[in-house]
Amino acid sequence: MTVPLGEELARLAALHGVAVSYQPSPDRTVTASAAAVTRVLAALGVDAGGPEAVRAALAAREAELRERLLPPTVVCWSGSPCEPLAALPEGTALRIETEQGEIREVHAGRAAAEGLPHGVHRLTATAPAPDGRTAHAHLVVAPPRLPTPPGRSYGLLVQLYSLLSRRSWGMGDLGDLGELAGWAGRTLGAGFVQVNPLHAAVPGAPTDPSPYRPSSRRFPDPVHLRVEDVPEFAYTDDDTRALLERAARLREAVLDKGELIDRDAVWALKREALELLARVPLGPGRRAAYDDFLAEQGRALEDHATWCALAEVHGGEWSRWPEGLRDPRSAETARARAELRDRVDFHSRLAWLTDAQLAAAQRAAREAGMPVGIVHDLAVGVHPGGADAWAQQEYFAAGTSVGAPPDAFNARGQDWGLPPWRPDRLAASGYAPYRRLLQGLFRYAGALRIDHVMGLFRLWWIPQGEPPTEGAYVRYDAEAMLAVLVLEASRAGAVVIGEDLGTVEPGVREALRERGVLGTSVLWFERDWAGDGAPLPPESWRADCLATATTHDLPSTAARLTGEHVELRDRLGLLTRPAATERAEAAADTAEWLALLTRLGLLGEGAGGGAGAGDPASEEAEVQAVHRFLGRTPARMIGVWLPDGVGDRRPQNLPGTWDQYPNWRLPIADANGRPVPLEDLTSSPRLRALVEVLRQAPPG
Repeated sequence: MTVPLGEELARLAALHGVAVSYQPSPDRTVTASAAAVTRVLAALGVDAGGPEAVRAALAAREAELRERLLPPTVVCWSGSPCEPLAALPEGTALRIETEQGEIREVHAGRAAAEGLPHGVHRLTATAPAPDGRTAHAHLVVAPPRLPTPPGRSYGLLVQLYSLLSRRSWGMGDLGDLGELAGWAGRTLGAGFVQVNPLHAAVPGAPTDPSPYRPSSRRFPDPVHLRVEDVPEFAYTDDDTRALLERAARLREAVLDKGELIDRDAVWALKREALELLARVPLGPGRRAAYDDFLAEQGRALEDHATWCALAEVHGGEWSRWPEGLRDPRSAETARARAELRDRVDFHSRLAWLTDAQLAAAQRAAREAGMPVGIVHDLAVGVHPGGADAWAQQEYFAAGTSVGAPPDAFNARGQDWGLPPWRPDRLAASGYAPYRRLLQGLFRYAGALRIDHVMGLFRLWWIPQGEPPTEGAYVRYDAEAMLAVLVLEASRAGAVVIGEDLGTVEPGVREALRERGVLGTSVLWFERDWAGDGAPLPPESWRADCLATATTHDLPSTAARLTGEHVELRDRLGLLTRPAATERAEAAADTAEWLALLTRLGLLGEGAGGGAGAGDPASEEAEVQAVHRFLGRTPARMIGVWLPDGVGDRRPQNLPGTWDQYPNWRLPIADANGRPVPLEDLTSSPRLRALVEVLRQAPPG
């Protein structure tokens, strides 16, 4: 039973960070249903199942907040007054145990946190008599801003699996990434290479190929390993020769026969090879390095490897395992871990090997002169049946998933099938799982792209079994989320890029910019939305962003210019309006941009009539003009979608499709759909000419 969305329920929701309305557009407000708000509150451990329950929960929450001396996590920014500490009663005694082991005892005041080292410290506050209340909290002390990108740079954007070389085993790997980065840095003068999330996937039949619904964001997927680069490979026997022959057949099937990338077949072969390598004893130095890795990663790695070992026996959905194994801390799980210790060690070793090759790719990028290096991608969440959801159950909201409410682009809303973190549990832990996640990624990232960065502020929660329309926004402590992000990125000397496309509530971009988080600007979306809607001239673009012509979820630049993205959606039956209307609208949009490029003198004579006429030279000129335009903006970072360098027409992912389109399984190909291996990419005149456009761009 639920209650009407009255004043008391609305107050209770607000006190727990649950919004009772949202704005799909600036001129329209939609009220959440009482049922949705009630179920979202239940996922936060709050009973709002009737008028009496609402009143009791409201009274309890108001009393808790009234009596609370400090919130569970307090944020202080270096160089600024620490308002939460300044607001404490005069004479409050503070005991601060720093992350570095130092003890500070001071009294509350505007300078109470002055001189504290950066880190997450333990804080105890004791109010003076007669109050005498005591509170324990986590104290996050962070630099005021993230590191600024070193100068202006341009780089390549690529989905790693699509980047096959003549040495890979049927999909792009970390050896290919290192080769691409080394070549791009030395030959093209590129400053970075951005890749898709390389998080561990959930095993299945077939495996979900999307890199944005992983089993774990904390640990990478060993499917990306270059097997021959593992030092123990040199000491294997003749069995590996047969594996190399099978790997060649997988590679040739994609590059020479036009087959799709088969991730499951690649992983089956690599796993077989890695099993052989695991039999090779580690040398003393390698053993010491592995032991250090195990000690450093601790229980998080043990949990991840245990889940992997259990998934081999019981499948990749832990909710279907025997009941005792669903709890990572149970006696049954401890016994199973001991029984499967060889498999747990195998998966721990794979994490170590992958971590080492990720670090090697970043090292190759920096040695090639890249000021940033590899830009890694952080997915917005994890699969509900995966390793993170199993090992960190206390931090996830049971019975809900993350998505997006209905808006002008999707009238039905979206359900991404990812369980959200509970903001209350994060705060109580001092954001421990979030910190560990960031620390793991920054081990080998020169920069981090955060998918749907608005999720640091709020997420749309959808109760299980309900459509996306029956959800509500839940707010996170953005100050704390940003402080932890700035702290960990600063320690690593890394840049952070937020994917802030789509609906963004007021104040979010400003808050991100204040802390040095770059935004994402995609050419086709950059219009004067507050005015006449015309394409935004380059000088009006923001500087603190990564500027690109497209992304993995959008048509390639050639497809956009030719209108082939409309034809693809028409063939697949995805259009919601007549095809003629869609074609006309797409053509008009492209014509506006080409007209602007022509007026700015960025498009040469004989071009600009639209590449749909089928003239390859005209198409290439227009693609170059688009990037010449990006070079005119003040953007600190400019990204070139690598498939644009060879005229690829196909999107890597077509949102709204599942089996109608081969999402996440396409190799980079030329305009005719012929796969282009890494060796040919690096000798492509078209790619070099496109990058030369950015090399000649005026300095930022």
